[in-house]
Amino acid sequence: MCGRFTLTLDPAQLMARFSLSNAEFVAQPRFNIAPTQTVAVVFDESPHTLSSARWGLVPSWAKDIAIGSRMINARAETLDEKPSFRTLLRRRRCLVLTDSFYEWRINADGSKTPMRILMRDGAPFAMAGLWDIWKTPHGEVLRTCTVITTSPNELAIPIHDRMPAILSHNAEISWLNMANENPAYLKSLLIPYPAEAMYAYPVSSRVNSVRNEGAELIAKI
Repeated sequence: MCGRFTLTLDPAQLMARFSLSNAEFVAQPRFNIAPTQTVAVVFDESPHTLSSARWGLVPSWAKDIAIGSRMINARAETLDEKPSFRTLLRRRRCLVLTDSFYEWRINADGSKTPMRILMRDGAPFAMAGLWDIWKTPHGEVLRTCTVITTSPNELAIPIHDRMPAILSHNAEISWLNMANENPAYLKSLLIPYPAEAMYAYPVSSRVNSVRNEGAELIAKI
């Protein structure tokens, strides 16, 4: 799964990397982004705009926002089989922007070590996501999203049995192209990212708590 990530870069760098010309959201540096919080996204319907969504998908038909905390991830392999994701795969896709994510490696003694996983060059990247619109009982319109996961690459295998579906630059364009509605083609984009382009290192257990923030969380230990 993907349950925590970061976005620490300057907003201008983010805009340049993803060829964005408009911003409806100011992405402040974050070192411990958690479910139900606001995340930086690019929606398929506005591919040149930096937008935001609440992390944890709340389907349009949901009666309670609480369902979002159980839908932070969606498995790539079964997107076209699950009622909650089938239509969104064809019509509501997004990029969830990040520059690293955390997973917890289980040690021989049963303890867990938080690991930060990122690109070797430190560049930001896009995790494939789905989004939907939910109206609160008071009529407020809320956009929510889920991060798609896939099989781990060679780097992630010793750490966890899933990893985010990270998109290549070309795949980002295809993922946001609303003309693409073929589930088989879209799922073919959701493959493990090349391990040689990434690296991982252990970080402080302070990242375990969503209450903790700050650059010290990404320091190597």
